[in-house]
Amino acid sequence: MRYRVFTEHDYDALHALDLAALGQADPVFDTLPPREREGRICTTLPALKFYERSEHSFVAEDDGVLYGFIFAQSVWQGDRPIVLVRTVALASNAPADTAEGLLHATVKSAYDTAVYEVHFAVTPALETAALAEGAHVLGRYAVRHLGTRADTAPGHKLGPSGVAESGLPAGPESL
Repeated sequence: MRYRVFTEHDYDALHALDLAALGQADPVFDTLPPREREGRICTTLPALKFYERSEHSFVAEDDGVLYGFIFAQSVWQGDRPIVLVRTVALASNAPADTAEGLLHATVKSAYDTAVYEVHFAVTPALETAALAEGAHVLGRYAVRHLGTRADTAPGHKLGPSGVAESGLPAGPESL
């Protein structure tokens, strides 16, 4: 499977995949009023153009067939940027690890652009992916923290009271 940014050539396939995923998630989708159906579609032309430029949105492709996509964008939360995942859609025949690969591509792109948090709703498609990425899951919401001292520096992780998990005080002498 290849995970890549999408281009204008992918728009029709993305739209078809989006409609199929919406139909799978809600069997009565096709019977909804047109305005409500339109409101649920995330592959409108303006949305596709926006996410194509976002640097954090990807498709999963194998032998020219799209098996899924993830749309994400960088937004400001308080005093720092985060990457916020808007949606993930998978084809019904997508390999089991497709969502993991898509989320990992977004996490890597966030890190590569010096954004150190990725936020996303834990949908059924992302449950396994959230665990595989080591995200901090709170109910149906998850955050993957990147580039923290706990991930990059030697030493002992701090416990909730500021004491190293080894039982030693968290100071230079415990490193």
